[in-house]
Amino acid sequence: MTTVGLFYRANPGLRTTILLILVWSVLQCVLAILGFYGDLKRMPPPLLAILLPPFILIIYGSTGKRLRRIESQHNIVRSTWVHSVRLPVEIVLFYLYSYEMVPQLMTFAGRNFDIIAGISAPFVALLYFRDRISDLGLFLWNVVCLGLVLFILVNGVLSTEVPFQQFAFEQPNKAVTLFPYVLLPATVVPLVIFSHVIDLLILGRKINRND
Repeated sequence: MTTVGLFYRANPGLRTTILLILVWSVLQCVLAILGFYGDLKRMPPPLLAILLPPFILIIYGSTGKRLRRIESQHNIVRSTWVHSVRLPVEIVLFYLYSYEMVPQLMTFAGRNFDIIAGISAPFVALLYFRDRISDLGLFLWNVVCLGLVLFILVNGVLSTEVPFQQFAFEQPNKAVTLFPYVLLPATVVPLVIFSHVIDLLILGRKINRND
């Protein structure tokens, strides 16, 4: 719930959204405990129940009046701090790999370079707060780090035992359908992506206004 707390600190006006996120997280934990995600090969893939609703929320919250409402109370420095959670997430993934619950490609020993975002986030936030990084610099950092999380998300999905699995047949991605690790794709990753999207849209507006 650290991710939710950091997200709330960056967006104190989104109390209703935070409540929905908490309810959603509890629901996903219950479904994982009950074994709802036990058979990922059935159609439609139950993995969609984890991934689809959060991304609908991201699209919904990133447009029009909703974005302006977020922007009015958004703290971009605190939003950058949200990404510091990606460092402990990478440690957890490596731990899960050692127990054969995720493939190596999902760790920093494989294709997952998301640890760079987790390590750099506190420094980038501090430098931006002290005006050592420009809006454009923070914008570019968000672009790169959004690419990193999307890359590992795609690899993670294609490593699960779904009908369209492409990677890691010897050691597939099993952990993300189990409690409490289901919160990684259900809550942590969507909030990370949402934070990037919000920051990119807000920074893009600032950069355009200053041109």
